[in-house]
Amino acid sequence: RYCFVFALGYLTVCQITRVYIFDYGQYSADFSGPMMIITQKITSLAFEIHDGMFRKNDDLTPSQRCLAVRRMPSLLEYLSYNCNFMGILAGPLCSYKDYITFIEGRSYQLQQSEANGKEDTKYEQTDPSPNIAVAQKLLICGLSLLFHMTITKTLPVEYNIDDNFRATASWPVRFFYLYVSLMAARPKYYFAWTLADAINNAAGFGFRGYDKNGVTRWDLISNLRIQQIEFSTSFKMFLDNWNIQTALWLKRVCYERATFSPTIQTFILSAIWHGVYPGYYLTFLTGVLMTLAARALRNNIRHYFIESPAVKLCYDITTWMATQVAISYTVVPFVLLSVKPSFTFYSSCYFCLHIASIVVLLVFPLKRTQKGSKKHESIQPVWSKKLEEENLLQKNSYSTTNNSFNQKQEITCRYQALKQ
Repeated sequence: RYCFVFALGYLTVCQITRVYIFDYGQYSADFSGPMMIITQKITSLAFEIHDGMFRKNDDLTPSQRCLAVRRMPSLLEYLSYNCNFMGILAGPLCSYKDYITFIEGRSYQLQQSEANGKEDTKYEQTDPSPNIAVAQKLLICGLSLLFHMTITKTLPVEYNIDDNFRATASWPVRFFYLYVSLMAARPKYYFAWTLADAINNAAGFGFRGYDKNGVTRWDLISNLRIQQIEFSTSFKMFLDNWNIQTALWLKRVCYERATFSPTIQTFILSAIWHGVYPGYYLTFLTGVLMTLAARALRNNIRHYFIESPAVKLCYDITTWMATQVAISYTVVPFVLLSVKPSFTFYSSCYFCLHIASIVVLLVFPLKRTQKGSKKHESIQPVWSKKLEEENLLQKNSYSTTNNSFNQKQEITCRYQALKQ
């Protein structure tokens, strides 16, 4: 916890310096970007070491047992993990164990032999080539950059608060432009995160095994799934596919460890990590309302619409439209950054989705999230009990043979978790 507070506090000082001393309102390449990634690595590794060396195995969730570090890293290993060239500028975040396994050259054989749940030597003769995956991701980068350079500038988000536009445009037109302008703002993130993923893949990092057809999968540390983002039918589905590694970091260091209101604490931590612009806090506080309201609606009404394929199709189309509008409405302050333009936008919409979310939460009961073992068993029911028994047997073993065996189990369980 001391490490967490110190790293996050230092990052906040860096962001305050950058925003209020150097260039307020400008998206410039500066030291705070790499500091955000390093903060994630430092804090996640601190918790993984704590889980592996100072907590009882029975107190850990299945995912925490998989990632627990049971040997103190050397200084070289620590600095290599935090400052390696592949992820120093834009990440993405990776777990310490995945990184060390890759650096030591043990990832390919272990991942390949376990990808189909059994030993298989036909893939172990040569290392898999990342060339096709890298080429595909570079193509996505090129298309995203082209879209950003040509279309994004013609659809500025700031036009949503233009006085003439608000006075003359009808509500359907305004909401359509809101959706289109925020969709046009996403390709710059697609470009940066996909390029970062491609860089790691080009270095050989990110291999996740083979699918059922024997095709290589290079998405171990991918940060987004564009198709799922653009066709999300729920607020949660969008968040689960956007900035994936940061979402996993928030889950591991905050959500799973929070003693009360985990959703609220997680969104607040996300806002602090992103920076000190007021727009970030408005976005994430709005996100709390949207997430809770979307969860309540889904839990209470979705089961009425999944019996018939035709009805479910209509339900999916409706929820897709609602999700895209809600996401766009939520992230406007994130783009505008300041308080005044953000409130101008929300007041022009009469805070309609804020009010609607509150009404939903008052009308529909929200099921409480159980923080105990039942929750984690329901998330990963197939392998958690078996993994628990195996880890208990291997808990205090540090020989070379047992380390390899443990690493094999950990990669297997992480593969299964990612697959699910």
